Amino acid sequence: MKKNDIKKRVPQILARLDEHYGTEYICYLEHTSAWQLLISTILSAQCTDARVNIVTRDLYRKYPTIEAFADADIKELEQDIHSTGFYHNKAKNIIACCRRLVDEYGGEVPSDIDELTSLPGVGRKTANVIRGNIYNIPSIVVDTHVKRISGKLGLTRNEDPEKIERDLMKVLPENHWILWNIHIITLGRTICKAQKPACSECFLCDLCPACYTRD
Repeated sequence: MKKNDIKKRVPQILARLDEHYGTEYICYLEHTSAWQLLISTILSAQCTDARVNIVTRDLYRKYPTIEAFADADIKELEQDIHSTGFYHNKAKNIIACCRRLVDEYGGEVPSDIDELTSLPGVGRKTANVIRGNIYNIPSIVVDTHVKRISGKLGLTRNEDPEKIERDLMKVLPENHWILWNIHIITLGRTICKAQKPACSECFLCDLCPACYTRD
């Protein structure tokens, strides 16, 4: 088998990921509703899920409804989310997004990709998090882990997240679109770390061009 043969490598990669990490859908952002996940995902930009979860435990008690966020004072909300970074834009987008949801969608979060990405602060990554985790619609979330490791595995040569999403949709079966993000986040946090990948410990090393070219 040629190691650059994607069609032959992908089924083996997916089988090993399933074996090591299972096939349960896991969301690392704590939430009890679609709108909470939407806000948490907006907050997660350039911030860790762990930090977002710490912030939102108090945040969702202070603002228990989407209407409460829509009516929030922007300066006060900025202070509430300050530790997530980029709090000026995040606060502005959260309030504007929630107002749109209340005014145009009756407080419900839509499932349509175009409607989602028309909301303030919502790009394809955030939209696909909602579509996959809330509506169980096959969607590929391209975060920093997925971008980096998908490239290492030779599944894409692109840097633009939307182009990477399209590349992955071509080579991954739909039943693994949601799982890909879950599995690759876990791999990226534990083995294939950005600063110091543990290639010698990786169960995908013989299927990864970035790994076997290091030999």
